[in-house]
Amino acid sequence: MAAKGMNKINRIRTFALSLVFIGIFVMYIGLFFDSSPIIMTITMILGFVFVISSSGVYFWIGMISTNTVKVECPNCGKITKVLGKVDACMYCDEPLTMDPELEGKEFDPKYNRKSHNNT
Repeated sequence: MAAKGMNKINRIRTFALSLVFIGIFVMYIGLFFDSSPIIMTITMILGFVFVISSSGVYFWIGMISTNTVKVECPNCGKITKVLGKVDACMYCDEPLTMDPELEGKEFDPKYNRKSHNNT
């Protein structure tokens, strides 16, 4: 029973890091338009917005991360954070659950949605 993807907290952090690189890349593209100050300004501002939004995402996931449940992974023995009913270990991607009804079931991230019926 292998986990699909990785831990939710790590996925959100990876998204925030990608926003930083996208922002820097967009600003770098703007340097090629030095003959057109309007396009250059738009790309610089757009890149800056990407970088600033990544800071917001990092802050948001940091606040969420402080309220998560810490459990010991049965596979690797390290302390990991579980966000929601089901999640994966931050280190070995072992599927973890906080719901006793989901013990032994196939790992599915849809179990975290409120609209999902567990029966």
